[in-house]
Amino acid sequence: MYKIFFRLVFKRLDPEQAHHLAFRWIRLAARVPVLRTFLAAALAPRHKELRTEALGLRMHGPFGLAAGFDKNAVGIDGMAMLGFDHVEIGTVTGEPQPGNPKQRLFRLVEDRALINRMGFNNDGSLRVAARLASRTPVFKPVVGVNIGKTKVVPEEEAVADYVKSAERLAPYADYLVVNVSSPNTPGLRNLQATEALRPLLSAVREAADRTVSARRVPLLVKIAPDLADEDVDAVADLAVELGLDGIIATNTTIARDGLGLKSDPTLVKETGGLSGAPLKERSLEVLRRLYARVGDRITLVGVGGIENAEDAWQRILAGATLVQGYSAFIYEGPFWGRSIHKGLAARLATSPYATLADAVGADVRKTA
Repeated sequence: MYKIFFRLVFKRLDPEQAHHLAFRWIRLAARVPVLRTFLAAALAPRHKELRTEALGLRMHGPFGLAAGFDKNAVGIDGMAMLGFDHVEIGTVTGEPQPGNPKQRLFRLVEDRALINRMGFNNDGSLRVAARLASRTPVFKPVVGVNIGKTKVVPEEEAVADYVKSAERLAPYADYLVVNVSSPNTPGLRNLQATEALRPLLSAVREAADRTVSARRVPLLVKIAPDLADEDVDAVADLAVELGLDGIIATNTTIARDGLGLKSDPTLVKETGGLSGAPLKERSLEVLRRLYARVGDRITLVGVGGIENAEDAWQRILAGATLVQGYSAFIYEGPFWGRSIHKGLAARLATSPYATLADAVGADVRKTA
């Protein structure tokens, strides 16, 4: 049913317009008590065997919504209603910004992929913090807050910009993510170099601890799939050295060659970050490398090209305690979360592992 609707309606709309329309419907449904209860029961049934503990937090399962869908924390309940066990909002910047000029979002339907050059369009950390502070949750998923650099802030002032966002948002975050891997903010990926990343992560950690004294706010970093293997190793080593809580692998890619893209070459040539199915192989490769390096010392979050339960299961076996998706949601629709959970439960039941935690990294440990 959804695929017919996608073909007849959403595919005919500008991708960004379709996103706003669908997200508006989701938010409206979540505001209607009887309707949201019915939808949550249908779309987000619980599987006890999938209960997950990560980052010191308890979740109904390991499957979450990646940053980028709900940039301004306006639809957390709606996304939880659709079956996401955790919702990562953002990317939020220190100051509000409109993002890059439109058109800036493109569908590669034949490749089940997206290209975006949104440019961190968001309301800014002050307004998003106020929205989170005033939120009365209907559903209670874990809420992550992904922060990035304001475009007009020069690279040498990036640390202060991140710290400002961390101070404002940490009180309302179940975990914080430092995003240094989007390709759509000039100079941002330079911050992935360990000499720049060390002071940035240290400053954000100190800001979160200073602002929130009653608990430790877990801190993660999100990296790009385009890092060279030695740079992936360097980030892994730095994360362990600094006592970071986790790494999210991976963001979108700027690569196009070697991915076997079938879509219109004009679309493929659009600048921006590519997400979706073509990212699957490299994202899994980075995840395996990270787990081989850090083991169980920090939490790994697998994201990039996850389309179905088998993809999510492979990420878990490769070392991910949590998995996230976004692009496939556009193509699969509202039953996607239900399908992922049902499929994961079935795979766990037929596996040699008693719990999901036992399965984390199992494939990597076999080859170690």
